Amino acid sequence: MGKSLVKKTPKADRQDWQAMYAEWAKDAPEGPLKRFYEAGMISAQIALKDAPLLALDLETTGLDSSQDEIISLGLIPLNHRTIRCQGAKYWMAKPKRALNAESVTIHEITHAELAEAPRLEAILEEILAALAQHVIVVHCVSIERQFLLEAAMKIYGYPLYFPVLDTMDIERQAIHQPWWKRFGKQPSLRLDACRQRYKLPRYKAHHALTDALSSAELLQAQMSYHMDLDADIASYWV
Repeated sequence: MGKSLVKKTPKADRQDWQAMYAEWAKDAPEGPLKRFYEAGMISAQIALKDAPLLALDLETTGLDSSQDEIISLGLIPLNHRTIRCQGAKYWMAKPKRALNAESVTIHEITHAELAEAPRLEAILEEILAALAQHVIVVHCVSIERQFLLEAAMKIYGYPLYFPVLDTMDIERQAIHQPWWKRFGKQPSLRLDACRQRYKLPRYKAHHALTDALSSAELLQAQMSYHMDLDADIASYWV
């Protein structure tokens, strides 16, 4: 496999997150979210290999970001060579509504474990401080970014946005090639299935910190096989 499998975003379509942060800093209400945007974002011209990356995963009470809630969040910093486990952070947040049996079966977080946890609004400022000035690594941007956007809207009355490297989309581009047609259906894009294509170790799924580590390791493999480390970060972020 070559580095051409993941296409770079054309220059005309690249997001300038640095400029967008500057605009949002003007409009965001006073407080943690305004400070988050005022901290700024790296230039779109910084090379992928030099970008400050932070893997993120959430566990939630369901998949509907307008109604369901974040109950745990894991973060771990990385670059193309190193995952800094000593910098990992993990939070649990007590939801306002009772957990449902279906979600408990998936994430295995119980009411008892959340009984003494703070509400999300009590820890979101700390989470924002950890996210600041990083490009966030997730496996499926529509989950993590949307849930945090909705949470910020409810708590601060203003949306939270941040640049993302989406390992699911990177893998989709890498494997959804014409030569896969000879194998029949397209391969799975589940996090574990993606990791197995690179012979990465198998971990128990649906713990926010473990899944953040899983996404970090997957991105490192993808960068090694499919991506140009010297390309501008804007070539890949969304």
